[in-house]
Amino acid sequence: MSEAADLTVAAEADDHFHDECGVFGIFGRQDAAAIVTLGLHALQHRGQEAAGIVSFDGSQFHVERHVGLIGDTFTKQAVIDRLKGNRAIGHTRYATTGGAGMRNVQPFFAELAEGGLAIAHNGNITNALTVQRRLQKDGAIFSSTSDTETILHLIATSRERDTNSRFIDAVRQIEGAFSLVALTSKKMIGCRDPLGIRPLVLGDLDGAWILASETCALDIIGARFVRDLKPGEMVVVTSKGIESHFPFPEQKPRFCIFEYVYFARPDSTIEGRNVYAARKQIGVELARESPVDADLVVPVPDSGTPAAIGFAQAAGLPFELGIIRNHYVGRTFISPGDSIRHMGVKLKHNANRKMIEGKRVVLVDDSIVRGTTSQKIVQMVRDAGAREVHMRIASPPTMSSCFYGVDTPEKAKLLASRMSVAEMAEFIRVDSLGFLSIDGLYRAVGEAARDSEQPQFCDACFTGQYPTSLTDHDSSDNVRTLSLLAAGG
Repeated sequence: MSEAADLTVAAEADDHFHDECGVFGIFGRQDAAAIVTLGLHALQHRGQEAAGIVSFDGSQFHVERHVGLIGDTFTKQAVIDRLKGNRAIGHTRYATTGGAGMRNVQPFFAELAEGGLAIAHNGNITNALTVQRRLQKDGAIFSSTSDTETILHLIATSRERDTNSRFIDAVRQIEGAFSLVALTSKKMIGCRDPLGIRPLVLGDLDGAWILASETCALDIIGARFVRDLKPGEMVVVTSKGIESHFPFPEQKPRFCIFEYVYFARPDSTIEGRNVYAARKQIGVELARESPVDADLVVPVPDSGTPAAIGFAQAAGLPFELGIIRNHYVGRTFISPGDSIRHMGVKLKHNANRKMIEGKRVVLVDDSIVRGTTSQKIVQMVRDAGAREVHMRIASPPTMSSCFYGVDTPEKAKLLASRMSVAEMAEFIRVDSLGFLSIDGLYRAVGEAARDSEQPQFCDACFTGQYPTSLTDHDSSDNVRTLSLLAAGG
């Protein structure tokens, strides 16, 4: 395959939002590593690049980190047997700004003056490069390109007297989005950023405390959901129980609204809202705002399915699986020639001709990023005989990049940042194109409308209104080197 072809394939593969990362920890269970493995299975959708688990057996830490899916790397009994102990944390990863490879696989572990510390992170530290440069001037040596290692160094160099105080000292120096799970020889710590941008929930399994990115990870092991960690909350779990700390000044929460659109698993409940129900309601709002005279509604699987069901019900139209997804396509595919390579989209999706031939079809998808995949899917539906193809998007136009743990292209490569809706419709070759409004999205998740002065959620990818400082990105010196810094996920 030529270099140009490589770049084309990479761009097509990147024409959607990549999930962030998932974290999971358990304290007080003899089969801790096995439980963490199951929890990470449930969180696989949040990162498919690599995974790791760190456990503690009362005398020493055990570390296993591997590139690949959980089911391919942590199913061998020998791997689980090496992770001894009654407490463990784990991480499933997608690198949100590059920097793949073993040195960036989490959880990170280090032997500090007060003992071993492992840490796993979902989110993105927006001043990590600035902090890292300061630490390096003081003699710190970094072994990865991950922003998560910055937190580890801040803990290690803190002059506070105990682990809790050093952890608090560290997180007070970072900006951005973070849900953290850490493990020492005596405790497990969980922490959310003061805006609560990324999710983190607390669970209980027969007296063992659990921290996880989503409730679906509790369901898989039969654990009881206790509550969401509050924005800015730090919980400390020891053999004596659990205690809460609030190390940050109180702020109005800004949870990521795109978790409801795409990232979270539909069977999770986050911040009191069932994700599947929210996505169906998104489809209802979309049908009200952007109706279309058509014969049937077809989801772009799988992320568009709940919204398509809601759209169809609200519009009084039949819902059909007019596109079938192949769930067994690997992450890489080596094409032997151009004639095969151009069939790439059909490796993952294929039109169900019987359902759509001669029909006026409404395609429902969660978002449009670069537009190239939407273009190919529309053409595939037309080739299968659709008389008209209309597309409805279950979110507002994505105008800006995310800096909080989601892998989005730079702003100039986002289709909506450089084209009007009419121009986008022409580009992807649909008969009509409609997006959900920002107020419609807020209504779908239970808000009357968006507060433009103090938004109830982080919606920066749609509005460009970022809830935190973007220190690294606002510095021209840093922008040139940000591509070298792999976000924690």
